[in-house]
Amino acid sequence: MTPFRTFALGLGLALATTQLSQAQTKTTAKKTATTTKKTTTSAAKKTTPAKKTTTAKTTAKAKVVAPVVAVPVVAPLTADEATTGLRAALTQGVTRAIELGGSPEGFNSDADIRIPFPPEAQLVATTLRGLRLGALVDNFEIALNHSAETASAQAKPIFLGAVQNLNIQDALTLAASRQPDAATQLLRSGTEEQLRATLQPIVKQALDQTGATRLYAEMVNRYNKIPLMTPINAELTPYATQQTVNGLFTLVAEEEGRIRLRPAARGTEILKNVFGR
Repeated sequence: MTPFRTFALGLGLALATTQLSQAQTKTTAKKTATTTKKTTTSAAKKTTPAKKTTTAKTTAKAKVVAPVVAVPVVAPLTADEATTGLRAALTQGVTRAIELGGSPEGFNSDADIRIPFPPEAQLVATTLRGLRLGALVDNFEIALNHSAETASAQAKPIFLGAVQNLNIQDALTLAASRQPDAATQLLRSGTEEQLRATLQPIVKQALDQTGATRLYAEMVNRYNKIPLMTPINAELTPYATQQTVNGLFTLVAEEEGRIRLRPAARGTEILKNVFGR
C-alpha cells in the first residue's frame, strides 16, 4: 500500500470516529433533557395538590367561626305577677265556660258535659223504655240539659266572684305547673260547695221553666204505680245543680289548658308574660 492511501485510510477512520462520538453525545444529551423534563413535571404535579389541600383546610377552619348572638335577659316571674296571671286565666276560663255552657244546646249537644238521667232513678228510665215510653225519658233528658244551659247563663257573676275571692298560695308553683288545669282544680276545691249552694235556687227555677220538673214527676209517678216496684223518691234539683257545676268546671279547665299550651289563647299581656315563658 502506497503512503498516500495509508494516509487517506487513517484520515477516514478518524473522521468516522469523531462523527460517532458526536452522535453519542447528542443522544445522551437528549435522554438527559427528557429525564429532566419528566422529573420537573412530576414534581410540579406533586406540589400543586399540596397548595389546594392547604387552601381547603384554611377555608374549613374559617367556616367554624360563628357570630356571637346576644341572649335577652328575662326578669324572673314574681309571686304577684303569677297570682295576677292565674286570676286572669281563671277569669278568661269562666267567661268562656259560661259562653259555651249557657248557649243553646251548650250542654245538650256536648258529650263531655251532657247530663244523663239521674243514676238514682235509672231503673225508672229502663222500666219506662221497656213499656214503650222512651219518648218521655228522652224529652226529660233534653229538658234537664236545657235547664243547665239556662242556669249557666246566670252563673257568671257567681263564678267570677269566687275567682276574685280565691286564696292563691304557691302562685309561682301553680303558674309553672305541667298540670293543664292546676288553677281550675284549686278554684274547685276552694269554692265548689259555696258555688253549688248559691247556684241551686237558679237551677231549680230553670228546671221549672224548661218543664224538666214536671216530666220527672210524671215518670216517677208512673213507675211507682207499677205493681211490685219499690217506690223511688230521688230529688232532681240537687242532682241537676251538681251536674251543672261539674260541666262548667270542665269547660273552665279546658280553657285553662288552651291558655297554657297555645300562645294564641293568651289574649292579654299578663297571660303572655306568665304562661309564655
